Amino acid sequence: MPVQNFEILDTNSDVTTTRTLLHEVIPLTGTIVSGTYGHFRSERNVVNYSHGMFQSVYDYPYLSSSANHIFDITVGYDEKSWMSGSTSVQNAKKINIYNQYAQVLLGYTGSTTDGVRKFESDLQLDGNGTMKECVFINFSRLLTKDQIKKGTFSITFGTGSFKTPFKGSASSGRGKLKLFDISASSTSNTLNTIGGDYGVLVHSASNGVHNQNYGVVFYQAGIAVITASVFATATPAHRGDFFREPNGINRSVESTFTGSAISGACDAIRNRLQNLSFNNSTEINSKIYFCRVPHNKFNYSSNPTYTSGSKIVVKEIATDRPVSYITTIGLYSAANELLATAKLSEPIKKTPSDELILRVRLDY
Repeated sequence: MPVQNFEILDTNSDVTTTRTLLHEVIPLTGTIVSGTYGHFRSERNVVNYSHGMFQSVYDYPYLSSSANHIFDITVGYDEKSWMSGSTSVQNAKKINIYNQYAQVLLGYTGSTTDGVRKFESDLQLDGNGTMKECVFINFSRLLTKDQIKKGTFSITFGTGSFKTPFKGSASSGRGKLKLFDISASSTSNTLNTIGGDYGVLVHSASNGVHNQNYGVVFYQAGIAVITASVFATATPAHRGDFFREPNGINRSVESTFTGSAISGACDAIRNRLQNLSFNNSTEINSKIYFCRVPHNKFNYSSNPTYTSGSKIVVKEIATDRPVSYITTIGLYSAANELLATAKLSEPIKKTPSDELILRVRLDY
């Protein structure tokens, strides 16, 4: 019978699993989002496509090998919104975009008359507080990793004029408006849908308005959905220059959504995005194997240099105790197939008077 040169792992006592979450702060400034490479309609870090459905934003000119994809941005509205109509530019595409996001993230109501759930500014999904006109920001997996950490998302918009969107005061209805998922750090303040957990984006109290909900953020999907009314907080007299076209025509937020192409509306929104920040999460699942080395095993090496002329070269005399050095651990299947190897940081001396437990971690 051959000598057993391996140790069988007990799956009940020698194997366990762990889960670790790593977080990274992701700050995005308006200089990147709105463009630092020229006029906002011609930045090379913003890509418009022939299909005209959305824009892609990069941190460098997108043709550069150093460019990283940050997010995609688009706009859309429900077919029952007052904005939908034959005179609206890209009307069908805007409706399709809204329905696609709603279907993927929220699913269906079960109703035969209005099957797709609508986005809401709260967590009830009861048909109240419906957001029918929305901005969709789809973050790259490069940034969000496995998900956005709850309670860390914030985004700041400007509601002032086109040239100075971030200047103004709360009393004038112009200036900065900050949204964040302040209540989402607890499980009770988020809701699980087919698109994963999402939390409400609440208006910051810095402008004197409390408990105003203007959107939701889907943590696992990495998508922020913001109602268009966030830009309608300015007084009507100040909303006429929300978006200025190259020909000098000023549009309000409402006319921008209906009278501009998706790319034009996205340009206007990016011009008003000052800061965006969140923590991402990377989930590391590990299986840990406790490899036990008994005192009476693994005291001899299978290395050919261990012997010379049928003699163990590390012994001075025949009565010396054997000694070996452990450098590698191999994990085998039940069919004796090598599945994985682990290298020790340095060789460990093993003698018949020692017993060891070597901890091997396999991350996935």
